[in-house]
Amino acid sequence: MANQEDAKEQELERTTSTTEPRQNAKFAVPVAKGLINTLKHIFRNEPNTIHYPEERRTPYPGYRGEHRLKRDELGREKCTACFLCATACPAFCIEIIAEEAPWDDREKRPRLFNIDMMRCIYCGMCEEACPCDAIELTPVYNIPSLTRAEKIYNKEKLLSL
Repeated sequence: MANQEDAKEQELERTTSTTEPRQNAKFAVPVAKGLINTLKHIFRNEPNTIHYPEERRTPYPGYRGEHRLKRDELGREKCTACFLCATACPAFCIEIIAEEAPWDDREKRPRLFNIDMMRCIYCGMCEEACPCDAIELTPVYNIPSLTRAEKIYNKEKLLSL
């Protein structure tokens, strides 16, 4: 019995030893495939960079960029100051103060509509929560600014985008 146990231990040591060369090397094929893939990307003829700002990439469909407020057919802002976009915003970056609307078709409109773009996470929840489709995220990206105050968009700037 002892000889059989000793033989099993020796067999186990021999098969799990890391000093012996591996007989069933199965890593060579995936490594070779990876190297071939790397070489294909290195020697391809298509350019892999764009020369920004002369060339700009086109955003993918559904890209959520800068916000804007929409106008209706009569040129008035569509927003009815219902506060649903500010309520749905997870970053709490929308500030709205309502006032009485001068038109007969709605009760109120926003007197103050600010979005702090430095806090915004561009999730699109404000766009989905708006019942009158007044706010949208455009494909416009990379609007530079020198100060933090320039990244707080007021109602006039949101209507002009």
